[in-house]
Amino acid sequence: MPHDGQDVPRAGAVLLPDLPALTEAALGPVRDILARAVKRLHTAIVVDGRVSATALEREQHGAHVLSWLATYVEALGQLQGWAERLLDTGSLGELERLLLQIGFGEYLAQIRGGIPMSQNEIGRLADIGLSDDDLRVLNTPAVDTLCTCGNTQAARARLVALMQDNHGHTTFGATGLDDELEMIRDQFRRFSDARVSPHAHEWHLEDRLIPMDVIEELAGMGVFGLTIPEEFGGLGLSKASMVVVSEELSRGYIGVGSLGTRSEIAAELILCGGTEAQKKQWLPRLASGETLPTAVFTEPNTGSDLGALRTRAVKTGDDYQVTGNKTWITHAARTHMMTLLARTDSETSDYRGLSMFLAEKTPGTDNAPFPDTGLTGGEIKVLGYRGMKEYELGFDGFVVKGENLLGGIEGQGFRQLMQTFESARIQTAARAIGVAQNALEIGLQYAQDRKQFGKPLVAFPRVAGKLAMMAAEIMIARQLTYHAAREKDQGRRCDLEAGMAKLLGARVAWTAADNALQIHGGNGFALEYQISRILCDARILNIFEGAAEIQAQVIARRLLG
Repeated sequence: MPHDGQDVPRAGAVLLPDLPALTEAALGPVRDILARAVKRLHTAIVVDGRVSATALEREQHGAHVLSWLATYVEALGQLQGWAERLLDTGSLGELERLLLQIGFGEYLAQIRGGIPMSQNEIGRLADIGLSDDDLRVLNTPAVDTLCTCGNTQAARARLVALMQDNHGHTTFGATGLDDELEMIRDQFRRFSDARVSPHAHEWHLEDRLIPMDVIEELAGMGVFGLTIPEEFGGLGLSKASMVVVSEELSRGYIGVGSLGTRSEIAAELILCGGTEAQKKQWLPRLASGETLPTAVFTEPNTGSDLGALRTRAVKTGDDYQVTGNKTWITHAARTHMMTLLARTDSETSDYRGLSMFLAEKTPGTDNAPFPDTGLTGGEIKVLGYRGMKEYELGFDGFVVKGENLLGGIEGQGFRQLMQTFESARIQTAARAIGVAQNALEIGLQYAQDRKQFGKPLVAFPRVAGKLAMMAAEIMIARQLTYHAAREKDQGRRCDLEAGMAKLLGARVAWTAADNALQIHGGNGFALEYQISRILCDARILNIFEGAAEIQAQVIARRLLG
């Protein structure tokens, strides 16, 4: 009999009985195999109680397989938690059960057979050094049933049929959020549909900056002060609310969904590391949108190796003079303040000696994008993620007030920046979910409208299969991201959870965009179709805020440390 007293499935039904009891039974074996994997790699990589950098690099492929395995295990656990919450409230309907069944069936099969870490890198349990005896732990009735009967063609077809009935909603399946967060989602969904989606493709094709009136509306809605405490002029809402807002705005256009990222990073830097005077000066201006910030960290030839930064800040009197080069600086021209990472101790060559500044600048115009003395810049033309533009910046004696050294103490910059990584990666995961959701909706609409061989594309099993897997993976990534946000809201360390959410979310966004373009066929390659933009926008998510390889490395260190 079904687990929760629902009617017995009719003959030919595609739903497995006893969901989610069946999926709960499958979690034990995958958690067991993860524990065995951690133990095997711990022996190979940990020396004298510490992760050996040399050994970790030598065993990098296996370590990254471990990271992906742990991400899958955590993701399935969060999907299970979502299903149980819905079950408790009577909201676990047929559509949600299919998402649960297909998601578990596919991810369990990938754990057994190979997890795609990229397009041509498959992570297998044997790569971690697990033996046949270890792998037998996965041979249980629950895992076997889900692998064999969970993600079937019939299940995928039924899910897509239900999704078509549900079309027009921002998600396919109940999200499991509380009423307040759903109200926030609805508000920003309506804004995105009315003010962003109709114009996003034009902004992209013309490589235009997002209009200031849109930014002003977002400021009026509290986007830039969403998580800033009320005492400093913000709304004082949760990181979960930040996730929902970022997801919905990115569903309209990733550029708009990313506008709040810089304010989120700047506010977190100031809240965690700023003096009381700096908090009182900057936070209300960030919250209101009066001050638009940009993050100025990356340099040419450094990439993810922030400890190797060479831009110098030399104290001259009470102030600092900054000299050096920065690159991949988003929204640099028309912002008012730079969170600027520079080296204040010339005797150092690693993360020590780096300091963070709240460097004031003059917003530029089209004719004079960087009007301040000692600051020059040039635009980097990019495939996607437009709307704010990317720049290279040159500093030549650019003056920063001494009072704008974050925290008032030199040498704290890297530590201060590290404190922002959790929120930044959670927010990036949310943006990825929004992009993936947009790809799914556009792909589904095209598959319904486009006729081939006398019927709509959605009637063909492989097209329906693509759409069903998009929906299942989006819900998995969504629940993993909500979990990371809840951990952050509880004040718990969540760099592991945030990294996992970002790692999986970015892959899901790219997969969804690529498959939605495939559904469009040749039309997807035409610039006039929105999916061409979404594909370009999705690609950057696997690179910024920690490239997938760096993210996997960080996760492995945490698991083994």
